[in-house]
Amino acid sequence: MKRLTILGSTGSIGRNALRVIDAKPERFEVCYLTAGKNWQLLAEQVKKYNPKSVAIADSSQYSFVKDELQSLDIEILSGRESIIHISKKPDVDLVLNAIVGAPGLEPTYRCIEAGIDVALSNKESLVMAGELIMNLLEEHNVNLYPIDSEHSAIWQCLVGEKPESIKRIILTGSGGPFRTKPVEEFQYIKPEDALKHPTWNMGKKITVDSATMMNKGLEIIEARWLFNLPPEKIDVIIHPQSIIHSMVELIDGSVKAQLGLPDMKLPIQYALNYPERINVAWENIDFSKIGELNFEVPNFQKFPSIKLAYEALKRGGTAPAILNVVNESAVYAFLDNKIKFTDISTFVEKALSEIQIVDNPLLSDILELEKTGHEFVQSQIN
Repeated sequence: MKRLTILGSTGSIGRNALRVIDAKPERFEVCYLTAGKNWQLLAEQVKKYNPKSVAIADSSQYSFVKDELQSLDIEILSGRESIIHISKKPDVDLVLNAIVGAPGLEPTYRCIEAGIDVALSNKESLVMAGELIMNLLEEHNVNLYPIDSEHSAIWQCLVGEKPESIKRIILTGSGGPFRTKPVEEFQYIKPEDALKHPTWNMGKKITVDSATMMNKGLEIIEARWLFNLPPEKIDVIIHPQSIIHSMVELIDGSVKAQLGLPDMKLPIQYALNYPERINVAWENIDFSKIGELNFEVPNFQKFPSIKLAYEALKRGGTAPAILNVVNESAVYAFLDNKIKFTDISTFVEKALSEIQIVDNPLLSDILELEKTGHEFVQSQIN
């Protein structure tokens, strides 16, 4: 039985992870759960899975959790430090980090530092601190299993292949809800429009990232570190049906692809059960109903975020972290109707030229950027 910690259990990835666990409950023990602020769902999960300890990042919700779970013999913690505390608990086999955004970086770092394997959904960990994280994995002999559908697909395609056989990897993206929308209309896009993703059901932040295609930019940076490839060997192609999750082209001209329905349970299941494949009756692909698979080159005029990510990756140092934190803050400002959709990439581009980039940063340098990015966006709004 595999003992698990789930960081961010009430979000989209966390909920899907628990569905994967429910499909084969004899294989897993849920030892620790954390959430951001959804205390009601967290309390329901605690009652069902009976973990040893639970934490909620939003301290204002602590009393609600405590009152709801007062009859249970369980440790209840709150605040951001409590998430770090639980991420370092050593009596588990695997930590699934499903925290959204920059706050997920330090839990990843501390978990690896404690010698615990990580199933990583929090792409920001590698976007902001890729070199630090990869060095730490080697230092502590810890495994990292990607959960993003694109990176899971690459991981699966690379099984049995030698590094020198890889010509390039190809990350696929749906193109989001505005793939065919004229660029002249982008300035009028509202949050409710951006949250209507055509193929995936995800949280608000990543859904907006998909609409701007910044999610693909972040995935480029993440892939660079996961697979130890230079930017010029990482390509992006638009694939509206979201059936091919990514591809690997080999030096002999052969291309391997991983296919599946747009459902996060599959990459989560692969990571949680690795190296085994488990027979679970999820919905199967019916190719006769899909009909055709289409591909197109991404439009950088519509989606400058992809180009900005390549530029930040090539610049190095804290440039990718700046890109990430400013984008994150700008996305939430857009969701609050404080800025226009097109301001998101504009703010990121401006930040990369105005915020000082630190070469060879320490973890502390990177963590400080979360506040810097928020302040930068607020200054642009004001």
